[in-house]
Order: sequence, then structure tokens, then C-alpha cells
Amino acid sequence: MFILGIDPGIAITGYAILQKTNDSIVVIASGAIKTSKNKSEHERLAELFDDICVLINKFKPNVAVIEQLFYFKNLKTIIPVAEARGAIVAALTKNHILIKEYTPLQVKQTITGYGRASKTQVKQMTEMILNCKMPKLDDTVDAIAIALCHLRHI
Repeated sequence: MFILGIDPGIAITGYAILQKTNDSIVVIASGAIKTSKNKSEHERLAELFDDICVLINKFKPNVAVIEQLFYFKNLKTIIPVAEARGAIVAALTKNHILIKEYTPLQVKQTITGYGRASKTQVKQMTEMILNCKMPKLDDTVDAIAIALCHLRHI
């Protein structure tokens, strides 16, 4: 089973492909889709849509897991993140990929046992669970963690 984890954003979208076999979970690929600030928001959303389609075609995931928006302190970021999330969901739906959603609180609770865990704590526990070093970029780590969260719920 291949799981595509996604941490949505207009500037940076983290992604991870995890493979679950009978007795192990392996990070197959991870990284970030970075859109250019020099492009219009419409062009950035189209680029994000296209890049998600490329990931789907390359890895053929069985399910995609995406962070659910539930609360933002900064109202200036909520709209672009929601639009990015919409482009991602459209790409997944167009390619007939099953979509599962979890809030950041659910991910933290599942990975660390504490819903208010810090990013550092999530990263450390994810490293321990998967027995591998995590990337430096928080968006990529978040994508790995959300995919792992789903695997712990199935």
C-alpha cells in the first residue's frame, strides 16, 4: 500500500510517499513543491495541481492524506492555504485517489500521544517510529507525519 501525505501551502506544499507492507513502513520519497512568488496566484495553483498529478502518476498511491484546515490565527494565510488545498483536492479527485483528512491536533495526538506537541516533538517521534532521519523542512516532516497518522488509524 502506498500513502501520499500532503501538507498544503501556496508557497510550499510538503509531500511524502510511505509504503506499508505487512511488517514495515518505509518512506519511499519526500520533498516539497515550491511555487514561484513571481507568478500570479492562479499560475501557482495550476502549478501545484500539475505537480500533484505528476506525483500521483509516478507513485500511484492507494490513498492521499491531507491536513484539514480547522483554525488559523493569521487570516491573511487562511485563504491562500485553502485555495492550495482546493487545487490539491481537485488533482486527487481527478485522478480517483481516495482522500483522508486529519487535523494537526489529531496528527500530534496520534504521533506523540499529546495533541499540543511541538513540531520538534513530532519530528523526533516520527524519526523514532520510522527509524530514519527526517528532512529539515517542516512542511515535508508534516507530510510524513500525516501519512503515518493515517497508517496508525487503519
